[in-house]
Amino acid sequence: MNKKRIIIIAILLILVGGAIWYFFGRTKKYKITYETVEVTRGNVSTSITATGTVEPITQVEVGTQVSGIVNKIYVDYNTPVTKGQVIAELDKTNLLNEYASQQSSLATAKVEYEYQQANYNRYKSLYDRELISANDYELAYYSFQQAKNSYDISRNNLAKAETNLGYATIYSPIDGVVLSKEVEEGQTVAASFSTPTLFTIAQDLTQMQVVANVDEADIGGVEVGQRVEFNVDAYPNDIFQGDVTQVRQEATVTNNVVTYEVIINSPNPDLKLKPGLTANVTIYTLERNNVLTVPAKALRFTPETPLIGPEDEIIDAEGKHKLWTREERTFIAHPVEIGVTNGSRTEIVSGIAEGTYVITDAIVGQMPGESAAPANGNGNGNQENNPFMPARPGGRR
Repeated sequence: MNKKRIIIIAILLILVGGAIWYFFGRTKKYKITYETVEVTRGNVSTSITATGTVEPITQVEVGTQVSGIVNKIYVDYNTPVTKGQVIAELDKTNLLNEYASQQSSLATAKVEYEYQQANYNRYKSLYDRELISANDYELAYYSFQQAKNSYDISRNNLAKAETNLGYATIYSPIDGVVLSKEVEEGQTVAASFSTPTLFTIAQDLTQMQVVANVDEADIGGVEVGQRVEFNVDAYPNDIFQGDVTQVRQEATVTNNVVTYEVIINSPNPDLKLKPGLTANVTIYTLERNNVLTVPAKALRFTPETPLIGPEDEIIDAEGKHKLWTREERTFIAHPVEIGVTNGSRTEIVSGIAEGTYVITDAIVGQMPGESAAPANGNGNGNQENNPFMPARPGGRR
C-alpha cells in the first residue's frame, strides 16, 4: 500500500511539474513584423473650423429722411445701379407747398429787414447830429436787429424746405446691385423717429466676404493673412479660397458660448457666392510646405521587450525626440529636431536624411490559440481591454 501510494504521488508531481513548465516555464516565441515609412517631403498644416455667413464687402441701406407717399420706384431686385442714379421718388405735393410758403415768408422778412435797415440808418444819422434822443435811436436799432434775425431765420427755413424737397428724390449712393426692395409704389413711409429702409444695395458682388464666428478657444491662433478654405451647401463639391483680413476684438456671447468675428475676403468672379449663404470655414493657422515629414507615431516608437530578441542590438543616443532605423538585427536611434505637428504628421527640422526608412510600429506575430496584436512601439504586445466594450457572444470582451 505504501509503495502504491508513493507511485501515485510521484505521478501527480510529474504531471503538476509538467503543467507548470508548459504554462509558465516555456519561452514563447513570437514573429515580429516592423512597419517602416520613408522620410519624405510634404506639407504640414494645422487648422481650425468655424461657421459663418457670406456677405458683400460693402452693403448700404438706402432710406429717406422725410415722410410721404412713395410716388415712383425705378428699380427692382437685382437691378444694377450707378452712383447718383434716381431709384425712387416720394410725393412732393406737401414739400412743394412748404417750399413755396417759406419763399413767401422770406420775401416778407426781406421787406421788413430792408425797411428797418433804412430806418435805422436815418435815426443813426440824426442821433450822430444830436437831433434825436438816445431812446429813439435805441428803439430803431432794436427794430432793425429783430428784422435782421427774422430774415436770417426765414432764409434758413427756406434752405431746409429746399433740402427736404431734395430728399423726396432717392438716389443710389454707390455703384452696385439692388439686393432688396422694402417698399412699393403708393406705400407711406414715416421718418418721424428713425430713417426707414427703402432699398439695400451691394457694391460689388464679384468680391465677397465671410463673417465667421470663431470660438474663444481657437481665436488665439487666428491672424490676418492666413489662408482660408470654405464651402457652402449650395455648391457642396466646390471649395472656395480666401484669406483673413480682420480679426474683430468684440466678443459675442450666445447661450454662454463666446465667439469672435473673423472677416474673410474671397473673390467671386462667377457670382456663385450669394449674400446670406452659410459657409463652413477652415482657417489654416499654421502651414509648412515642402518640409521633411514623418508620421507622428514614428516618434513614439521605442525598441523594448518583446520587440527585440536576445540576438538584437540597440544603439541608443541622447535626444528628446528620436527616430529608429533597423539594419539587420541592430536598432539605431537618430536624435532629431522637430518642428510643427498636426497630430498625424510631424515636421523634421534636422537629424535624419530624406529617403531614410524609419520604424513606426511593430506587430507581434500569432501564437497557437492566440491572435496577433500590434506592439504600439512601447514594448507592450497585448492590446488593452476596454471594460466598457460589450462582451462578444461565447468569447471574452
